[in-house]
Amino acid sequence: MTEKTLPEAARRALAEAEERRKKAAAKPLPPEQGGPNGPEPTRFGDWERKGIASDF
Repeated sequence: MTEKTLPEAARRALAEAEERRKKAAAKPLPPEQGGPNGPEPTRFGDWERKGIASDF
């Protein structure tokens, strides 16, 4: 479907969703307190605390 064939309600919903995405992306996240150093552990699959690594 092209935008011309979308109902008005669908176009409004898409515009609202785009606005919410822009607002969410614009908010900077606060720095993490007490979190792990280095790469994000949940992204790379393991946590390391006090020399002990555990996989998810």
